[in-house]
Amino acid sequence: MKGHTVEIWPAIDIRGGKCVRLCQGDYSREIVFDSDPVAVARHWVAQGARRLHVVDLDGAKKGEPVNLPVVRRIFQEAGVPCQFGGGVRHEDTILGLLEAGASRVVIGTRAIKDPQWFKDMSRKFPKRIVLGLDARGGQAATNGWLETSARTAAEVVAEFADEPIAAVVFTDISADGMLSGVSIDALSQIQRRVNLPLIASGGVTTLEDVRMLKAAGVAGCIIGRALYEGRLSLPEALAAAGDEG
Repeated sequence: MKGHTVEIWPAIDIRGGKCVRLCQGDYSREIVFDSDPVAVARHWVAQGARRLHVVDLDGAKKGEPVNLPVVRRIFQEAGVPCQFGGGVRHEDTILGLLEAGASRVVIGTRAIKDPQWFKDMSRKFPKRIVLGLDARGGQAATNGWLETSARTAAEVVAEFADEPIAAVVFTDISADGMLSGVSIDALSQIQRRVNLPLIASGGVTTLEDVRMLKAAGVAGCIIGRALYEGRLSLPEALAAAGDEG
């Protein structure tokens, strides 16, 4: 798909107020990249980022956002649309995040555990809600990846196929933070089930990964560790994705 554009979302994962990455969602396997996530946000924007994916890892575990002061500063200072996820389980939390400047809010755990509530929220905030779909071995995972559902990722997505959600962020936990490449087969299974924008997360490591996602028609991809360790340059990734300004 030569003319297709893949939106690149540099990831800013926050734990204890710092910018970190976890390996395979394991909170005991943390890499701290920077003590100032706001400076990181400004850096990626200076490098050409047109949007950012911000995650409150403490919030995902606790069930409500924890690092809101630094998150709000990112929204205010980044100057680009910011997608936020991590512990969003209530309507007032969604409203507060949108009012604080989030362009979109990612919901995972409660979407799986309370599908009707998620449908209600997607209708109340059309095109502002993103389904966060995390999978381990094909099964949907919840609570900051600490629990695994009995339902498959594809089954969960199919339930929301007709809702006015902005996108689906699909994370293969086994690949996340492992620099192991993207899970094209898993992504393709989901794409066959629904006609919703699909954002790949986990394992995006090389320009070839970006090109594969572009060829597959994936709407976007989130890149974390590969950018932070310099294995992938953001300007080159943007060029490969056709996502330059």
